[in-house]
Amino acid sequence: MKKGSLIPNLKLSLPPPDEISFSKFLTQSGTFMVDDLLVNGDGVRIVTQSEVEAPPPIKPSDDQLSLADLDTIKVIGKGNGGIVQLVQHKWTGQFFALKVIQMNIEESYRKLIAQELKINQSAQCPYVVVCYQSFYNNGVISIILEYMDGGSLLDFLKKVRTIPEPYLAAICKQVLKGLLYLHHEKHIIHRDLKPSNLLINHRGEVKITDFGVSAIMDSTSGQANTFLGTYNYMSPERIVGGKYNSKSDIWSLGLVLLECATGQFPYSPSEQSEGWANFYELMEAIVEKPPPSAPSDHFSQEFSSFISACVQKEPKDRPSAHELMTHPFIALYEDLDIDLSSYFTSAGSPLATL
Repeated sequence: MKKGSLIPNLKLSLPPPDEISFSKFLTQSGTFMVDDLLVNGDGVRIVTQSEVEAPPPIKPSDDQLSLADLDTIKVIGKGNGGIVQLVQHKWTGQFFALKVIQMNIEESYRKLIAQELKINQSAQCPYVVVCYQSFYNNGVISIILEYMDGGSLLDFLKKVRTIPEPYLAAICKQVLKGLLYLHHEKHIIHRDLKPSNLLINHRGEVKITDFGVSAIMDSTSGQANTFLGTYNYMSPERIVGGKYNSKSDIWSLGLVLLECATGQFPYSPSEQSEGWANFYELMEAIVEKPPPSAPSDHFSQEFSSFISACVQKEPKDRPSAHELMTHPFIALYEDLDIDLSSYFTSAGSPLATL
């Protein structure tokens, strides 16, 4: 990288989906490859069929980031699969988030992670967190991501408790644009949409992150409380093990927005109990009980209608992200010229001063 240069959104040239298979898995010192995807200490590369048997090393170019050029500032997130660090590029001063994932998991999950790395690095959308580069060395995957200095929507909710409708409409519009891109352009189901996977920054931007990798890591941890934390936004059809599509993300979106509006997770245990005894009780409640709703005496008719549309039990009855973009709730407060930048920065402090 040339000193002082801007970091571009790196883009891979992907073959058509029917040409991508993940049947072959090789492990070398500091390298792993799944068919045409090669990941090592120098980065991610798509290799040609003739190179598969003897893949060449990846040669970093001027527009690639190198781990050696990053200084660690502090740890900003922890999960069962690894940690997220705030890092700064030595020559440009630019901040990034570095996700470090231990790969000591079974082969089938490695294949899924390889697939997600390919998807992440090919994503080009202003409403999806940018993945700049990925590396593999000594059993560890390192992913350089765009840094969102406001943290997650979950962090923000802990500070403000509830988010007023006008701001929710502006947040929702950005999330829908991100889902529109994932669902309709990339044909990706997020599978783990929740407040901690919606990141914000001081510019008032809201972006989707972690569509796949973290969910895979969490699901291999074997801890019931992790399952509860990760899957309480899961749609009924996924809980019962049925077929699901992008409409499962719409269910999750409805729960996220309702939680932001009310300050509590929509499925609460009975008043007689202090909490869910186990995640099976919560899963049963989501499948068996009527879906939650936004009380009409506390919220606008448009918001209540939007939530009800998202949390229909039958996936076919839920609108798509494209259809929800035209819902009356999205346009309800547009005349107010909502300033999310001021709202985010005044209500909560960024994780680092840029």
